[in-house]
Amino acid sequence: MTNENSYIIEIATSDFETTKSAVAGGADRIELCANLAEGGTTPSAATIQLCREKFAVQLFPIIRPRGGDFLFTDDEYQIMLNDILRCKAYGADGVVIGLLDADGSVNKFKTGKLIDAAYPMGVTFHRAFDRCADPFAALETLIELGCERILTSGQQPAAPDGVKLIADLQKAADHRIIIMPGSGVRADNIKWLAEQTGCTEFHSSLRGKTASKMSYHHPAFAGSAESYSNNAINPDDVRALRNALA
Repeated sequence: MTNENSYIIEIATSDFETTKSAVAGGADRIELCANLAEGGTTPSAATIQLCREKFAVQLFPIIRPRGGDFLFTDDEYQIMLNDILRCKAYGADGVVIGLLDADGSVNKFKTGKLIDAAYPMGVTFHRAFDRCADPFAALETLIELGCERILTSGQQPAAPDGVKLIADLQKAADHRIIIMPGSGVRADNIKWLAEQTGCTEFHSSLRGKTASKMSYHHPAFAGSAESYSNNAINPDDVRALRNALA
């Protein structure tokens, strides 16, 4: 029987401070992002470098040059390739990618090239997977290419809604690739998701806000959350995910 020490908790963070909080809460792995409100884009080189220097947990920066869809141009692909090489140089443990063709299939050629460039780092294919036309065909493609794991909400906005497909993907994967539920994963449903799917890795962003420590608030922007609040993760919320699996 799986115990709580067998589970992996991955936390998506948006900057250095939220990464620090996630690590303090006991995260096993960090998906390091910028712009989580857009689904996550590639963090700055300096952020990746400092997080690698300061934190011993597994670090997987997302490689996504912009928000929006996952149909990337050749120039955007080159940006992704260069960012992967930079992550490798900084000692990241892996990267998170996702590229599709216009017909909703995995872009096999470019994805394969990025996975090859990342080696020996691990590669997670992110929730671009949830926009695929045929998730089982995409699963087999990613296994063939040597991808390490798939982050998925079961092709629904949140993992609890896609639990049936996640369970079916876990069965079809048959230990050839890791299926990691993400989106809407919280302490009050993570154990249920584990029981329903058989998955052992889980992804959550636990996004919150904290008030700015600025003492001066300009009157024209006094009500602006963007100006006077910052992204935050409560370490206790990370611990709660682990405790819920006990």
